[in-house]
Amino acid sequence: MAVAELRARADLPAEDTWDLTAIYLNVEAWDASIASVRADLPTLAALQGTIAEGPERLADVLRLQDSIGERLGRIFAFAGLKKDEDNANTDAVGAYDRVVGLSVEASQATSWVEPEILALPSGAVERYLTDAPELAVYRHALEDLLRQREHVLSAETERLLASTGEMAMAPGQIFTMLNNADITHGTIRDEDGNEVELTKGNYQVFMESRDRSVRQAAFDGLHDAYLGHRNTIATTYASSVKTDIFFARERNYSSALEAAMQPHNIPIAVYDNLVATVNAKLPHLHKYISLRKKALGLEQLEVFDLYVPIVPEVEDAYTYEQGVETVLRTLAPLGDDYGSVLTGAFDSRWVDVYENKGKSSGAYSWGVYGVHPFMLLNWVGRLDDVFTLAHEVGYAMHSHFSSATQPYTYAGYTLFVAEVASTVNELLVTDALRRETDDRAVQMYLVNHALEDFRSTIYRQTLFAEFERWAHEHAEAGHALTPDALSQAYSDLCARYYGSDVNVSEHWSIEWARIPHFYRAFYVYQYATGMSAAAAIAKMIHDEGAPAVKRYRQFLSGGSSKYSLDLLKDAGVDMATPMPIEQALDTFGELVDELERLMDESSPSLGHGSPRLASLPLSS
Repeated sequence: MAVAELRARADLPAEDTWDLTAIYLNVEAWDASIASVRADLPTLAALQGTIAEGPERLADVLRLQDSIGERLGRIFAFAGLKKDEDNANTDAVGAYDRVVGLSVEASQATSWVEPEILALPSGAVERYLTDAPELAVYRHALEDLLRQREHVLSAETERLLASTGEMAMAPGQIFTMLNNADITHGTIRDEDGNEVELTKGNYQVFMESRDRSVRQAAFDGLHDAYLGHRNTIATTYASSVKTDIFFARERNYSSALEAAMQPHNIPIAVYDNLVATVNAKLPHLHKYISLRKKALGLEQLEVFDLYVPIVPEVEDAYTYEQGVETVLRTLAPLGDDYGSVLTGAFDSRWVDVYENKGKSSGAYSWGVYGVHPFMLLNWVGRLDDVFTLAHEVGYAMHSHFSSATQPYTYAGYTLFVAEVASTVNELLVTDALRRETDDRAVQMYLVNHALEDFRSTIYRQTLFAEFERWAHEHAEAGHALTPDALSQAYSDLCARYYGSDVNVSEHWSIEWARIPHFYRAFYVYQYATGMSAAAAIAKMIHDEGAPAVKRYRQFLSGGSSKYSLDLLKDAGVDMATPMPIEQALDTFGELVDELERLMDESSPSLGHGSPRLASLPLSS
């Protein structure tokens, strides 16, 4: 298993990087856009106190606010994407910090708008909507604002809270810089005995190694860095949690969890349903863990044994070009126009493909209204990278179709539905690859991969969700979030979720310290609800064909023009009930049974040295 040495950003071919000139041709154009926003902020501020004059004035305010927001979005994206290319580039980091400051200024300049709307006499907003056709586009937004009346404060208080924005972002920014720019993970010996640098990008490759000593070295090596910074990271995370609690209390919410969910009209019962249903279905996970232990021929599993495929080895090396072809082919059920847009995306450099020194880890999609989305990858060449590409394409196409259909006000989709499109794509890719082969070894490999998706997306993210809820409730009760308390809570959850077959080590107990999503409070549970909804949609697409695709495409174009639960209901999924989660986890249980059957009918276990049996199809 050869792992290439990291290249400097300047050494990457242009065709393997995203093209940020689609946003601004150069830094001068970016500076000009910043100047235009700064020029409009006083204009918006001068409109304060005029909304009561009539609906036309309200329309003026909302249009100018949207114009500033759209430009600021492009400014922020340009700086943020540039920084993520190389977090050690001090010029890029400085430019990003400059934009963070501008966004705080903009928040202050617009902070009076909502309080002033809510200060109108009862019935005034409804009358404005009736009298002014130009306000029709803002109906849902204005009605949603009225729903949140008790949590919007006075103009003076809102301005004060907006002015704290840069400080509020500090814990997450500190962690990002520590995690991406300062922390290093040393070197380990690969399967061939070569000393190689351990990075966040190649970590998962090592975790899937057939050599257990390589897996352990990678896991311990990665987490040693977080153990070494446990006090700093605990303090950073505790500061983030306290920030969440501060804003929740100031806005009259009963908890930080309610503050995260109520603005999107998501009942806390949805969170409770997820946790309760997943805990009720833990026996499915425990059976899978037991099967994994048997397949690996181990008396006790360690956490670094949870990622290696437990089936006979298949050849799953993919070039990026092969990955692109696979994604285009397997997403064909979503329509010719979907495929056409996606082909254009790949040809137009929407994607930043390979890891380089200083590049942000992981993968994401960043939508830019009026331009197009951008996708960050750290391509290594595994099947998992193909699924990651399909995942990010889901985000990107959701952004593309929402932006193409909705006005700026509703172009962005909420966090609650953010994971649906990405996970639908992964499920469609899995289904297509399974249908393309009758080779038992490949079937086993794909079933194992699907199980890992369910495990990591529903079970693991719900574990994270329970940890987040515990951390916030612990702090809300006045208790300190010390490194020991955080690690003990995380350890207890790991033991409950994974059962007695897996040893909860010191290195596993510190895993909470490396999860960047924890700095975006109560985000992770939506991975689990999103996959549950996606599983239901993918099944409908498989069973119904065109009618389900039509409903789904309407969902992709909906942005935030309706509440998230309503958008999903229109697509055929009711996430206000536990049913989609139950169905998804029962599917997981069925896949466990299927893998057990396939393994019983096939060759000896991986732990006994199964040979490589087959190759995955790379083209139809």
